[in-house]
Amino acid sequence: MWKQIAIQTRSADCAELESLLLDQGALSITLLDDKDQPIFQKEPGATPLWDSVKLVALFAEEQDLDSLVALLRFQPAVLNRDQITVEDVADQDWERSWMDSFQAMQYGENLWICPSWQEPPDPAAVNIMLDPGLAFGSGTHATTALCLRWLAATPMAGKEVVDYGCGSGVLGIAAALLGARTVHAVDNDAQAIAATVDNSHRNNIASGQLTAYLPDALPAVKADILLANILAEPLHELADHLAELVKPGGSLVLSGILLDQAEALIASYRRWFDMDREVTEGDWVRLSGTRRD
Repeated sequence: MWKQIAIQTRSADCAELESLLLDQGALSITLLDDKDQPIFQKEPGATPLWDSVKLVALFAEEQDLDSLVALLRFQPAVLNRDQITVEDVADQDWERSWMDSFQAMQYGENLWICPSWQEPPDPAAVNIMLDPGLAFGSGTHATTALCLRWLAATPMAGKEVVDYGCGSGVLGIAAALLGARTVHAVDNDAQAIAATVDNSHRNNIASGQLTAYLPDALPAVKADILLANILAEPLHELADHLAELVKPGGSLVLSGILLDQAEALIASYRRWFDMDREVTEGDWVRLSGTRRD
C-alpha cells in the first residue's frame, strides 16, 4: 500500500512544488494534464507542459502526511488548497499493469498494430509489431490513426513513399508492410531516427526498403505518396519543400492538425494540390490531396 497527494498548479510553479515534495519524502512525482489541453513539442529535446498541471506525489504507507497537507494549504502555487486529500494506493505489478493497458489495434480491414508481448489477433493480416516508447507514434493517437486508416485503404504495391516527421516509424513501416517499394522516413530528432531503424528491423523490413534520414540528408525524391503527421505550424513552413517531394499525380496526406487550423492549410497547399475532403476524429483533421502537373 502507498499514499498519494494530488495537487493542481500552473506549469511555471511545477519545479518549485516538485522540490518541496521531494524534500518532504515523495518517492515519485507524476505530471498530468489537468484541463485536457493539447501541447506540442516544437523543438527536439524540449519538454513542454500544460498550462494547468495535476501533480501527483507518491509516498510510503507509513509516512504521516498531515503536516505536509497543512504546509501545502499555505502555498500560493497550489490551486486546490482547500481540496487536498491523502489517498491510499494499492500495491500492484506496475509493469504488468502498464503492459495490460496496451492492446492490439485495427486500422481498416487488414492492418493491425500489436505490442510485442501479445499474439496478433489475426495472424494472416498485416501486423506491425510496435511497443510504446519515447518516440511519438504508436497508433494510439487520433492523428496517427487517421493516417494508418488512409494507408490501409490505399494500394501500396510498388509505391515510393515519404514519411515526413516519422517519429517511431509507424507510418513508414505500415507502408512498407503493405507493399511500398521504397520508404524514406524523415525526422529532425535523432532519437526518432534510431527508433524508426530499430522498429523496421523488428518488423523484418527488407534491407534498403526503408531508410531513415535527418532532413538535410534526404535525397531528392519524387514520391508517389508523402505523409506528414506533424503540426500545423511546420506544415505551413514546409509547404514548398513538401510539394517538391511529390511527383505529379502523387498523393499528399497531412495530419496533426486541429479543426480550426484546417482551412488555412488547405489554402496553403492548393497552390500545388487538388485538396480532397477533410476527415476528422474528435478535434483532429486529416487532409489529403493530389499533386497537379
